[in-house]
Amino acid sequence: MAIVYLPEEEKDAREVVELIQAEGRKAVAIPGDIKDEAFCTQLVETAVSGLGGLDILVNNAGKQRTQREVGEITSEQFDATLKTNLYAMFWITKAAETRLPEGAAVINTASIQAVEPSETLLDYAMTKAAIVAFTKALSKQLIKKGVRVNAVAPGPVWTALQPSGGQTQEKVQHFGEGAPLGRPGQPVELAPVYVLLASQEASFITGEVYGVTGGEGVV
Repeated sequence: MAIVYLPEEEKDAREVVELIQAEGRKAVAIPGDIKDEAFCTQLVETAVSGLGGLDILVNNAGKQRTQREVGEITSEQFDATLKTNLYAMFWITKAAETRLPEGAAVINTASIQAVEPSETLLDYAMTKAAIVAFTKALSKQLIKKGVRVNAVAPGPVWTALQPSGGQTQEKVQHFGEGAPLGRPGQPVELAPVYVLLASQEASFITGEVYGVTGGEGVV
């Protein structure tokens, strides 16, 4: 597994690597900023070199910042959101595409925001809708090489995005209560869907968007 992290997250990255290695698996930690195209290209090369190949690509990085009005979204925020959520996914996938063998899988991370956008997550929601379109279009290209492309679309899931500016403090206090299950999900509850889509058990699945939303549904 390749782990990408910002330099200030080095301690956290080391801990993740240690957990993976404790299970007898290989992990490669790669510091850098995915908003930079050159780094995204080098990231793929480093991962291929360190892991001995590449057969599963998961695009999961995301930036989310709540703003009540469109006028409050600065060009700096808009640029950072699009580069983190869209440009990086495009650059990394473009660099990885020639490295993926038949039977490989690409898994992108969309969101229920793609179809049920919150008024305070305008720029974030638009990137998630774009990820759905990217997934469906790319799946038609790469299936010719035997590579499957799917997406996971989480609903309200408790991650660091929420209390760090991704939601207002008022919404954080009641986050996920509106889901039919009455609570937010946990990241571990997303994992089985990613594992399925990465495995050969999903050999007849491509171009799909799998919702993990606590019952809210994704079209």
